[in-house]
Amino acid sequence: MLLASSTFRYGASNRSMAVASASMRRGKWTSSSSSSSSQRWFGASSSSSPPEGDDEEGDTTTTTTEDDTVTTTPPDDTPAAAAAVPATPAENTATTHNAESDFEKKLRPSEVVKELNRHIVGQGDAKRAVAIALRNRWRRRQLPEDLIKEVTPRNVLMIGPTGCGKTEVARRMASLGDAPFIKVEATKFTEVGYHGRDVDQIIRDLMDISMNVTRKKFTEQRRAEAKALVEDRILDILTGPPTQKEQRSRESFRDMLREGLLDDQEIEVDVPEGAGEKGAGGVFSIGGDQNNPNVAAMADFLNRMGGGGGPGGSKKGSPPTERKKMPISEARDVILDIELDRLLENIDLKKESITAVEESGIVFIDEIDKICSSKDYMSKSADASAEGVQRDLLPLIEGTTISTKYGNVNTDYILFVASGAFHAVKPSDMLPELQGRLPIRVELNGLTEDDLYKILTEPVANLLRQQIELIKTEGVTLTFEDDAIREIARMAALLNRTVENIGARRLHTVMERIMESLSFEAAEMEEGSAITVNKELVQERLSDVLVASDLSKYIL
Repeated sequence: MLLASSTFRYGASNRSMAVASASMRRGKWTSSSSSSSSQRWFGASSSSSPPEGDDEEGDTTTTTTEDDTVTTTPPDDTPAAAAAVPATPAENTATTHNAESDFEKKLRPSEVVKELNRHIVGQGDAKRAVAIALRNRWRRRQLPEDLIKEVTPRNVLMIGPTGCGKTEVARRMASLGDAPFIKVEATKFTEVGYHGRDVDQIIRDLMDISMNVTRKKFTEQRRAEAKALVEDRILDILTGPPTQKEQRSRESFRDMLREGLLDDQEIEVDVPEGAGEKGAGGVFSIGGDQNNPNVAAMADFLNRMGGGGGPGGSKKGSPPTERKKMPISEARDVILDIELDRLLENIDLKKESITAVEESGIVFIDEIDKICSSKDYMSKSADASAEGVQRDLLPLIEGTTISTKYGNVNTDYILFVASGAFHAVKPSDMLPELQGRLPIRVELNGLTEDDLYKILTEPVANLLRQQIELIKTEGVTLTFEDDAIREIARMAALLNRTVENIGARRLHTVMERIMESLSFEAAEMEEGSAITVNKELVQERLSDVLVASDLSKYIL
């Protein structure tokens, strides 16, 4: 009576009541069969997967519970079994590479520059250098096998004052494609032997990013297939495995499931132990640096050896499972994750990630001038290991093999882009070997008054639009007159010349000074009010800043 009572309890239609009664009269699927079905079908290992379509006709599966024994006859060609057959890894890899090639082929240098123009003003040379470097990655993969190993990336060094857009170019590069990308600060690393992070950690962090990107990419490709499997698994729990005689009943439940009529009904699902718990790892936890490949390999080995034996009947080597009772609305997401993991078992994610890093990886090293010391006065950097970091970067950029917890990674074909302001030092102060490994030099120009005006008006998410949308949330309309925008750009350029040249970041200082009182009072204004920022208001707000800057040069 469990199925019938649950149908009454959750307010199903008259048709579902009739279907439940018919199922009961046949006496074939009872609550114990539903329980045993969930036990058979939702283990974390492949042994708990549904019967494949190539089983011989007439084979039966017998499940024994405490109350009775239920015998089921799996069909030969069910939709669930057909959907459960995964594509071969070779087909998956070929499809993925074709999709990547098509995407990169469309990403021509002119389109890269056009996309960068939507966010960055000026600096045409830097944009062209980046666009050519990205395009050459695709061109190299089209070469013959005997030549592809001889073509190495042309690494780039961007030189320019602070606030001119060097870092912004790197941020926008990361959003242009699916290539693994990492941005690091050169000042965060120390020479091998000193306390701190060595430069090999750059590649290990890049591999972590690549694993996440690769898993996400393959997950999205198989999400539709996994959703279809989730629906079939839930129906298996409610009605048992599909048969020809029960097809009409199963389709009735499928309609109810899609309409959400069964969302509140509770079912039992076998999930991996600790699923959803923060910090839940495997069975064993080993101390030490988890980025150390030896520690990571040992932890993975112990977890594989110690897994298994859960109530789902998972085989040895799989994570233990536990049975949880939850509504169908919550079970969908849990089963979806289980099915996605099962589909991804046929893909070597580590190999795909390593290939992506070696062939398409991009490393952006910012503030590289901060690890240089001037040779003019034979002075030493404040950081004792700064020059040692340069020496450690030499083999990394030239090409070496780095050991990571996912395997060995070759850096021969990773693209390195370095940038620095070079205020106190010159590019020639770097080690000559490091200069030779960054052959393409691009100089970025300082920002003029006209550039600052364009930064305020041309980018998609410019500062003026940000302020207008922020004030709009209070029901107040904010507008800037063109004269006011010109005055903001003039004031920012003047402060850069008289105080310190911090480039476009000066606009943030000026805008916040102008908007300080307006932002404070906007919350108290009536909805529908309007605020207009004109030239006089800008001059009034910034008058004290200019006076303070004039006096600051005379104060010791």
